[in-house]
Amino acid sequence: MLSRVANHIYWLGRYLERAENYARFIDVNFNLMQDLPVDLKEQWQPLVAATGDWDLFISKNQKFEKNEVLYFLAFDLENPNSMLSAISRARENARIIRENLSKETWEKTNQLYMMMQEGADKKIWKKVDPRPFFEKVKNQILLIYGIADSSVARVEGWYFRQLGQFLERADKTSRILDVKYHILLPSGQDVGTPLDFLHWMALLKSVTGFNTYRRVYGNIDPSNVVEFLVLNKYFPRSIYYCLKEAESCLHHISGNRDGGFINPAEKAAGELRSHLEFAEVKEIIDYGLHEYLDNLQIKMNKLSDLIDSTYFRLRDNFISQNQDQ
Repeated sequence: MLSRVANHIYWLGRYLERAENYARFIDVNFNLMQDLPVDLKEQWQPLVAATGDWDLFISKNQKFEKNEVLYFLAFDLENPNSMLSAISRARENARIIRENLSKETWEKTNQLYMMMQEGADKKIWKKVDPRPFFEKVKNQILLIYGIADSSVARVEGWYFRQLGQFLERADKTSRILDVKYHILLPSGQDVGTPLDFLHWMALLKSVTGFNTYRRVYGNIDPSNVVEFLVLNKYFPRSIYYCLKEAESCLHHISGNRDGGFINPAEKAAGELRSHLEFAEVKEIIDYGLHEYLDNLQIKMNKLSDLIDSTYFRLRDNFISQNQDQ
């Protein structure tokens, strides 16, 4: 497969997953607001922190009001990570490689873009309850995933899209967990209170993991939630599961069936996966959850850079090698 085509497919997967995660975060935060005590203000700043775009937001807004945060996260084209920006880029990547996609995938991606444009025209972020709109967007993205899952051949293109999707999902799971630990709780005195329980429950719901968690662990316990979202080997949104699947995608792409690694991206993915595979939640808590997650995010960014240099800059590398000869 041409590196140009692989690059577009990879970023199609990342942008769709990014938009779906944003829709998920917004929906869960609205639900959390319904359960908070009446004397507590709505908390919208954690959503901005979860996306990593804090500095950009405060450069454009003075307060973390609901309408401003919703517009920034969903429709602001000056925010390169907003849902509309991500979906616009996903559509553009799909358009460029349209001949490599199924007809249904292109049509549903285009419909998703039109849906977001319609939401922007109607100023959905000013509605009293915009949850039905974000639920519709999330379901449209899940529909695209379902179409791909049931109709796309498991060849290089499939694995590049899955690679982008799982790396993006691992990043967003780490961010939302980090934000809960440091920002969502108004006071250290609230640890262990019903309010703390509501926040942990909202965190699990944001990754559609609440019911699964309850079946595995029962009662809500912070260390168990951390173990579930970071180390669980079977939950498809845990960081470990996502990185394990990303490593598997890399092996399928390179044709490496013997284990180990044959390029720098595979080496970095294997090291990161094995680090999590043999970790224990007590070690993470003792190390410091924020520090641990921050270190993970740095390593995931490095992995992303290595994937880019290994597969998507082949032409640049080839040209530079010829010039050196």
